[in-house]
Amino acid sequence: MSIFILFATFALLVFLSVPIAVALGLATMLSIASSGGLSLDFLVSTLVTSVDSFPIMAVPFFILAGDIMGSGGISQRLVNFANSLVKNLTGGFAIASIITCMFFAAISGSGPATVAAVGGIMIPAMIKYGYDKAFATAVVTAAGAIGVMIPPSIPMVMYGVSASTSIGDLFIAGVIPGMLVSFCLMAYAYYYSKKHGYKGSSEPFSFKEVWAQFKHAQLALLIPVIILGGIYGGIFTPTEASVVAVVYGLIVSLFFYKEITVADLPAIFTKSVITSVIVLIIVGTATAFGKYLALEQIPTQIANAMLAFSESKVVFILLMIALLLVVGCFMETVAAIIILTPILVPVATLFGFHPVHVGIIMVVTLAIGFITPPLGLNLFVGSSVSGVSVERLSKAIIPFFIAMLVALALVVFIPQLTLALI
Repeated sequence: MSIFILFATFALLVFLSVPIAVALGLATMLSIASSGGLSLDFLVSTLVTSVDSFPIMAVPFFILAGDIMGSGGISQRLVNFANSLVKNLTGGFAIASIITCMFFAAISGSGPATVAAVGGIMIPAMIKYGYDKAFATAVVTAAGAIGVMIPPSIPMVMYGVSASTSIGDLFIAGVIPGMLVSFCLMAYAYYYSKKHGYKGSSEPFSFKEVWAQFKHAQLALLIPVIILGGIYGGIFTPTEASVVAVVYGLIVSLFFYKEITVADLPAIFTKSVITSVIVLIIVGTATAFGKYLALEQIPTQIANAMLAFSESKVVFILLMIALLLVVGCFMETVAAIIILTPILVPVATLFGFHPVHVGIIMVVTLAIGFITPPLGLNLFVGSSVSGVSVERLSKAIIPFFIAMLVALALVVFIPQLTLALI
């Protein structure tokens, strides 16, 4: 009965559009109260201990680093560099938007932040050159999902904590899948642009311009090199890397690019604190939800049911992806990872999947949820940036959704794409 109350309450609250953290917390609290076997102290202690973790400290620091760099003129320089590479090609501005999202993903670790930072620059530029407004918005909205695939990635941090898996391995494993998704999006953007006559800039390609824009953007492009190089060089941990990213972002934005001043920092810090608090509350309530499921042995029952249903590795992974795609439509990525990781990873390892491979599959699949209604955060951010209605944007983004599914299939069935670098 307590499990029924848990899921029924959670489903009802989500249906009523209650914030996901509140829905998770209330559902868990009511289930504990109805079970009689636990006191509410369990919920309180879990809320505290779930965020009392050194690896989780990386989350607020990566959020802060992304906000500093997004406000510090870095996104504009990345756009200029990407444009210099491909703007003369058919669909060059759309392709440049996706490349810029790849670069910014290696800075922010957030899908919506990537859409906001890149979309504010590239969507008006594409419209100016004759691109359909809905298509231009869909390009950036879909490419923004790459923000959680290419390291640093906040969902990867949460998976690493939940699955007791190396966050460093997850970061490096996400590089090729993130690039693969990007190339699939570029392929469709090129096809659509060629079909509709979206030609590139009349200016010829110039190595001189590329070099000039590279020099302007080199401090921004060094950020992922410093983060990943430091982690894999054994200089610092992923958590320490997040602090290094904050310090580096402050130095570059304040003293080199000079796009922000000390007077701007309180507003940036306030924005980051609000975002971090929201994420950490979700972490706390989702952890309590997941621990209660574990105490009731729900993961074990689900594992046994899956094994009884089929012993096929392919059937299991297809069921898992279907579940994640549905969950991604209704639940925030961090909450989904914390709840589902203890359920899915033990079963996946029984079927012979590497935990890092499972983590990347989960992150890529749930990232698709950023562009699927009703929750799709990127849809709402893209809509607010361009003024295109969410309904119209949802239709325009369907081909990009299919392109991302193609990339996901390659990631799932060719494990070497994920595991080759670890």
